[in-house]
Amino acid sequence: MFDIDDLIVDLRAAVDETEPRRAVREVLERTMSEPDEVAAAMDPQEGGITLVHHTPELTVLNVVWAPGMELYPHDHRMWASIGIYAGIEDNAFFRRPSPDARTLVDSGGKHLHVGDTIVLGDDVIHSVANPGRKLTGAIHVYGGDFVSQPRSQWGPGPEEERPYDIEDARRQFALANDAWRASLS
Repeated sequence: MFDIDDLIVDLRAAVDETEPRRAVREVLERTMSEPDEVAAAMDPQEGGITLVHHTPELTVLNVVWAPGMELYPHDHRMWASIGIYAGIEDNAFFRRPSPDARTLVDSGGKHLHVGDTIVLGDDVIHSVANPGRKLTGAIHVYGGDFVSQPRSQWGPGPEEERPYDIEDARRQFALANDAWRASLS
């Protein structure tokens, strides 16, 4: 049976390992081997971001993407590991064409299904979309203080680098939830 407190204990221990990215991914892989148990415990009802655990060394979020939602490109400036417990998630990856560029160029992508995990490096820039008709739920684990870390986003609007604004993200989640609810009527 999945228990979020047990997951946090395992993740805290993994961060103290010699290779924390690998250790965290292994914890998420074990957790996502029973995605229905995780989904039942997390019980996603709408799109949003829930802070599950936060220390200077480790941040854990429960992220739920509403159907049809697309979040503009952004960076984390720390490694992350993501495990999908419900739905599907499309990640599009980007890079700067030069070190001082404020714009981006495409750099591939990854389609994630229930049970999949992925590790993102410190310098990854990605956008996320839920192309499905159901909610997508994911556990996001960050190797640091994700809440306080300055980050960048490329949107909404022109894809030019600007400081990350959590209020922009909250608006995108709210709009996606409204559109999803309207589609159910």
